[in-house]
Amino acid sequence: MAPQPTVLIFGGVGFIGRNFVAHLVENGLAGQIRVVDKVLPQTAYLNERFKSAFSKVNFMQGDLSNTIPPEKFQNIFKREDNSSFDYVINFASETKLSQPAEIYNDRIYKLSINCAQEAAKRGVKVFVQVSTADVYEPTATPSKEDSKTAPWNALAAAKLKVDEELLNMPGLNVVIVRPAVVYGIGSLTGLTPRLICGRVYQQEKKTMELLWDGDRKINTVHVHDVVRAIWHSANWYVGSDNPDQGGKIIFNLADQNKTDQEAINAHIRSIFGIQTEYKGNGFSAEAEKDDAEDAVEESNDLHMGPWYKLLKNQDIKNSPLTPYLDKESLFIRELSVDGSKICISTGFQYEHPKLTEASLREIITDFQTLNIWPKDQ
Repeated sequence: MAPQPTVLIFGGVGFIGRNFVAHLVENGLAGQIRVVDKVLPQTAYLNERFKSAFSKVNFMQGDLSNTIPPEKFQNIFKREDNSSFDYVINFASETKLSQPAEIYNDRIYKLSINCAQEAAKRGVKVFVQVSTADVYEPTATPSKEDSKTAPWNALAAAKLKVDEELLNMPGLNVVIVRPAVVYGIGSLTGLTPRLICGRVYQQEKKTMELLWDGDRKINTVHVHDVVRAIWHSANWYVGSDNPDQGGKIIFNLADQNKTDQEAINAHIRSIFGIQTEYKGNGFSAEAEKDDAEDAVEESNDLHMGPWYKLLKNQDIKNSPLTPYLDKESLFIRELSVDGSKICISTGFQYEHPKLTEASLREIITDFQTLNIWPKDQ
């Protein structure tokens, strides 16, 4: 039997990364796992499952967005016997929207290119780059891997710049995955701010009003399927079933639900026992054009005070969770993604074909266990 692949993971402490590490450890999938992240696991609000997984891997702290000595950078890629890792998975990235361009240039573009170049130099079997489906032109028609790209935010523009360079990098064996909105245990962004707002409206006993209409596409994919797809695509890439050995592949990741805003809000209404209403596309477009900054300030004033009061009343002194929305988060564009290519090409199957109330409730329950979310009323 062939030895299990050795795996180097960048950004493994983050939301998707920690789920990926746990998936590998719990299923005994890798011969060696090294995780590199600027954030220490001890400060990252890991639940007991993730803590257990990280106790079984080789962790190295390092901020790859900064210029580090070449020797130290090379040592990250080098195993104890001086061999290279088989698989390199890059989750490392700035995840906040509305940041200055230089932040994305350092923490997405330079970081990713430096890691990919070293992987190419070492001839790793596969380099998996975690990108985003936000690189596609916003449309209600599901975007495929060859659809028109037109990033609507600076973060996605940096991701696309990386993708394009990796696709043309000599000697790099690369799989690029472009997930829709990822949700699941440990997520601080994506759907979680909506859940936080739902809890605020429950406390305030008010109707939750949202921009746009209910049919606005916000396609989703569960983190469990994302980590499974990454591992599956890496193994497929180096295996005999891949007809394009040494090629460069892109896979979108999205469930079959074609999730829209109403599907999400139906679960929020059920979880918190509140009502929701929509401002409508016309009003929302005018608000974005005429007084976007005022709309953002009004939204944050409405949510942040009550949320922090909730935390204080339950003696929660530290929490990474916030209902704060910047302009790009508030005026989010349509996201419709066709995630079927990975199934057709590789035989992968999604195990979470649709967003469920139970999957959102388990996010909240996990936060409550960590004492960073208020207990139920």
